[in-house]
Amino acid sequence: MSGAAPATGKETVEQALGRAQAATQAKRFGEAFGICQDVLATTPDHPSALALQGVIAAHSGNPEGAVQLLERALQRHPGVASWHANLCSLYRILNRVEEATASGREAVRLAPDNADNLVNLSLAFTDLDERDNAVACLLRALGLNPSHADARLALAQNLLAHGEFDAGWIEYEWRNETEAGKNQLPRITSAPWNGMRIPTGRILLIGDQGYGDTLQFCRYIPMVAERCKEVVLGCSAEMAPLLARVPGVTLCCHKWNEIPGHAAHTRLSSLPWIMRTTEATIPATVPYLTTDPVREEKWRARLDELAPRPTLRVGLAWSGRPTHPNDRRRSVRLAQLAPLAGIPGVTFVSLQKPFPATDTEAAGGFHGLRDLSEELADFEETAALMTSLDLVVTVDTSMGHLAAALGRPVWIMLAKAADWRWLLDRSDSPWYPSARLFRQDRPGNWPDLIAAVAAALRARVGG
Repeated sequence: MSGAAPATGKETVEQALGRAQAATQAKRFGEAFGICQDVLATTPDHPSALALQGVIAAHSGNPEGAVQLLERALQRHPGVASWHANLCSLYRILNRVEEATASGREAVRLAPDNADNLVNLSLAFTDLDERDNAVACLLRALGLNPSHADARLALAQNLLAHGEFDAGWIEYEWRNETEAGKNQLPRITSAPWNGMRIPTGRILLIGDQGYGDTLQFCRYIPMVAERCKEVVLGCSAEMAPLLARVPGVTLCCHKWNEIPGHAAHTRLSSLPWIMRTTEATIPATVPYLTTDPVREEKWRARLDELAPRPTLRVGLAWSGRPTHPNDRRRSVRLAQLAPLAGIPGVTFVSLQKPFPATDTEAAGGFHGLRDLSEELADFEETAALMTSLDLVVTVDTSMGHLAAALGRPVWIMLAKAADWRWLLDRSDSPWYPSARLFRQDRPGNWPDLIAAVAAALRARVGG
């Protein structure tokens, strides 16, 4: 580990790796990787150079390569806690959850007072549904650093998954203090809303986080409208036509400079906390979203051509936004759903936007399935299409939330561990009465889950 051997000219290995580290922090990954290559050319298998290349590979979207590099580094020098912690995160991405837990434990053993390592291990425990162990790690992390936003958010997600809503919503507000959350919004000079009545004023509600979150929490808008004179909703352009129809919305904006003056503001995802939601008081009357009747009629006529009766019309969504941090686990390839394709009496309708080019060939095996993405201009168009479907089958994406908010029958295929909003060990959802949940029994086990969906679909057709 000594920096005595030169990397280039009179520069020591330590100095070269310092430059590589600085380049990595500046996201100049190509430069950093090249410096490490120079070090390895003169000092083969130098563990720090290998480990840094592993970090670079992870940042560059190559977790498999990153794992190989970090494993080689740890073979040479096993006592570095941060390398074990990095491996823990990478194993989690690759669904190697037992190995993730082992690496996370070793990172904590080597650096027991490092709160980040405890949070990392808690996430691995959560993946295994060992939630008591996860919570124990998080409590220890918060003992070391009470303001650790990631620890507080992870604790919130575990509490909410257990249905401990009172404590969970309080901790959930810490999502806005994480690195990902605290810079999400521009500076807003109106007052944060606490639920008070503003009978003569205007409030801004912000559709934050992902599409699914916005669809889940927009159900609270009528409750806000009962307390405030005007409700301005800020959301993405593709959601605006649909959400503008929610009762209580006065104005829908998708650009910050279009938002009028307002007395107070809050994020949609804070409304369950502001309204002190318990499982018993979730606003679960559906549908709480509606669509344009003209669009509905257009799709009714279109599907009469594409999927004439008596066929069962099944909407299908199998992959979500690739940039979602959990997308590797929650999404599948269309070919993996092949057990559904041969069921007689079913016509499939794609809800994918965009339609993955890698799935074009597999689409031929699904009766009626074709790329409709050019016709699905926004969420209201997709919602109008859903009103003519008998069933939606989807992985955990916005399509599940949209179908359920419309009151359409929807089967949602959940990876293990599932997101907090689906709670634990149940096939129904208090958020969505029309949803049926299919859960993996172990991380990555899509084949058994898909077989269960296929059996249920056969029974549905036969019934």
